[in-house]
Amino acid sequence: MSLFVLERLTDFGDYSGGEQLSETLKLQSCLSRVRSSPDGRHIHVCEPEVGLVTFDKYERAQPVHQQKNLCVTRGQAVVDVLYLNSDSQKYVVLVVYESGKAEFWRFQECQGGWSLLQTWELCNSPRARLLSVCVCSDLIIWCEERPPSEGSTTTKLRYCVCRREFGIHEGAVTLGGVKVTLHNNPRFTVISSGECVHLLPEAAAKPQLSISRCFLTWYPHQDFFRISTTGRNVPLKKVWGKESDFQKLVLDCLGYLSAINPPDIRGYASLPCGELLLLLSTGWVCHLQKDGTLRQVHKLPEHCTLEHSSLAVFEDTLALAVCDLLLLIDLNCGRELGRVLLLKQGALFTNQSACRTPHFLSETGLYVVAQRDADSRDSKTKSPVEHLHPGALLVEAVFEEACKYYQQRSLSSTQLTVEALKRGGRFQAPISLASILRLYLNLGSTAEPVLNGSSGINDRHDKLQCSLEAELKALVSLEEVKRTLVRGGETEVEAVCETLVEKEVMRLLSVSEMDKDNLQYLNSIFSGFPCQAWRAAQRALQLHYNGEGVLSTRASADVWKTVLSPTGTSAPSLFTPLTNGGPKHSYHDAKCSHLTLPSVMPVFELLCCSVLHFQPTWLPQFLELAQQQQQGSASLGLSLVSSSWSMSGTRGDEATENKVPLYKRTLRVLNSHDPDQHRDLEVEVMMTSGRPVAILEALRILIRRQQWERVIQMAQRFCKQSPFLNKDIFTSLLCEVTQHRDLDPYLDLLWTLCPEDMTVTTLLNLILKDLPTPVTAPPTSFSASSSTTPFPDPQSGRLTVGLLKPLLRKVLQREMKPSQHYVDILQSPSFPPPTPPRYPVHPPVRATSPESDDQQDSTQNSNFSL
Repeated sequence: MSLFVLERLTDFGDYSGGEQLSETLKLQSCLSRVRSSPDGRHIHVCEPEVGLVTFDKYERAQPVHQQKNLCVTRGQAVVDVLYLNSDSQKYVVLVVYESGKAEFWRFQECQGGWSLLQTWELCNSPRARLLSVCVCSDLIIWCEERPPSEGSTTTKLRYCVCRREFGIHEGAVTLGGVKVTLHNNPRFTVISSGECVHLLPEAAAKPQLSISRCFLTWYPHQDFFRISTTGRNVPLKKVWGKESDFQKLVLDCLGYLSAINPPDIRGYASLPCGELLLLLSTGWVCHLQKDGTLRQVHKLPEHCTLEHSSLAVFEDTLALAVCDLLLLIDLNCGRELGRVLLLKQGALFTNQSACRTPHFLSETGLYVVAQRDADSRDSKTKSPVEHLHPGALLVEAVFEEACKYYQQRSLSSTQLTVEALKRGGRFQAPISLASILRLYLNLGSTAEPVLNGSSGINDRHDKLQCSLEAELKALVSLEEVKRTLVRGGETEVEAVCETLVEKEVMRLLSVSEMDKDNLQYLNSIFSGFPCQAWRAAQRALQLHYNGEGVLSTRASADVWKTVLSPTGTSAPSLFTPLTNGGPKHSYHDAKCSHLTLPSVMPVFELLCCSVLHFQPTWLPQFLELAQQQQQGSASLGLSLVSSSWSMSGTRGDEATENKVPLYKRTLRVLNSHDPDQHRDLEVEVMMTSGRPVAILEALRILIRRQQWERVIQMAQRFCKQSPFLNKDIFTSLLCEVTQHRDLDPYLDLLWTLCPEDMTVTTLLNLILKDLPTPVTAPPTSFSASSSTTPFPDPQSGRLTVGLLKPLLRKVLQREMKPSQHYVDILQSPSFPPPTPPRYPVHPPVRATSPESDDQQDSTQNSNFSL
């Protein structure tokens, strides 16, 4: 077993002013203002009142009076100390003050210490106040606060981000002109990482401004910004060009930012490849990758407080000093490699000569993190970032999970540790499982199992290993997948991701009941891997499109049960009841905030979003397919619709919990995107639903868009399917005929749709009710073509009797035609029918002889036959 320890390198006795440095580091508030040089020989502390204090380590002892310290003016606030590379392979120290002054220093031991190279003023305005600064390639980038202009009421967006080019040649420093990168922005902390600069907001400004809930990544040489937030794992927006106004940059993101409450950033550590590690207020350590994806790496223990935290990266290992712990975390898999108990708080930093080893600075000295074998005191110290064998990591993971399991079920307040679990001997299950893992993975522990005893115990050990064979194989394959993702090429990684996403989507869609955690996990898969998730959903549902508008599926009923699972929340009805005269309220007048999708969408909405993104023309067919699966399988356990034309199914009972129709859920997805762009799809979805209310609303949309040919085609299609729809559609179109002349070319087709029970009186009442209010002519003279005449000019645009004549004639002929309800009675023969013939009935005659009895029976039979 190995453990991590802190080995002290120095107690500051070999530094100039070592005692003063120890006293300074006792103040917890100054730990964030401590800087160390890349070679570890110089420590700089930025004190508010004193300015900058330097502590140097000389290779050869020098008299105190000959030591030249890095001197600054007392009382001037130092923003930061930066280390710049020069052409002479010796770094130059840049000291930046709050006033905007920048001093360039160089340390030369042969000349007694520090010497000032040059002094510059970074800011153009003498009233500007510099807040944070960094160096990216050949640029000095800073965020400054400018005083508000006269008459300005804006006090929160008075900051700007500026840059200047610089060069160091033969001890001389040259600076270019000041260029403004952003203005009208909140207060940012600028952080350099590779070829990009991250702009992180101040945590104190978050409750005040919604724009402070995002952070930016700026690529100076490619000239583009990426806008992200800690509440989402993909970027919000990517902006190219020369836009320098921050308000315009995030204008279209303000609605989303005002509706979320992302976690605060409590700490950060930059990586040299353009990436960034963030410590969030939720306790998660997240990895901001090159493409802007925010990946969760590790969750800190619940008892850790995030104040005075320090982060540093050493190759693939993250060192995190938080609370009284120093954690070592593998960035590839997020597993905790080890932890060290800290007696004093301090800060982590990287030494250029030992970049793989974490260095820890505290008030008692400078330490290095080392790994030792606990079984041998004389063993050599190893680097803590050396990669362990995957099998050893699995064995450690077994004990960590066992600790969590037993701790949750323990009544004791004593914290259970892995070391106590291993040497205690009370819990045999994790020890047995660890032994099985060693045996299975051939880690050299095959000589004897951990459980010593009789052969019966070993037999049970073998039986346990046989029963865990499938899980062990899955565990080994998972480790192979992790190794491929870490070390494989781009093509290989994409293939592995495709396979993993397909397996996970298939597994989640096959569960009997989709709980909250699985649903959230499925949402994260579709959000992080949209293309792979869409292809996986097609394979899981076995969707096939024949190119002629027919979408088919061969998935099982259990898969569709998961897909069509109810939303679980009550949703208000999207449509209002109708009267004969038309709708009381339009659907488009009422659709607003309740159509927004939740952050964790149900499975059906999730698939609809994917279909809309990749194959939008499939959406009506997908809805039709889902309705067929819902109506045709009673074993799904959902509220099935017995008839497409059930009027009771379109009223208030549909808006109850778990009874939201599928077409409303589909419309919710459509309207959460750009509703104007998908207006045709919206109409198709309403018609595909087969619901009367939706069909009538689709008809009204087409009428508003004046697509009269589609209106007539839709009317011919749906009037044949239901007498109720026939009446409502004809009434709506008749109302349009009375208002304008756009439907005149289609009147012959329209009159054929007149319902059978419509009378002339009903028609005239509808027409008179919907006629527009006439505009009376001036009373000076009477004109034959006046608007008051019942026979207006056909060219005037008003309804005439001649246009209605074919309809009225048809209805009158139908009224005058004999009713066919009693045709059988009218065509029956004369009534009453003739009386049937009557025959005399003779009384029975008794006979004493057998012959007479036979004669009597024959007589009776003859009478019965008559």
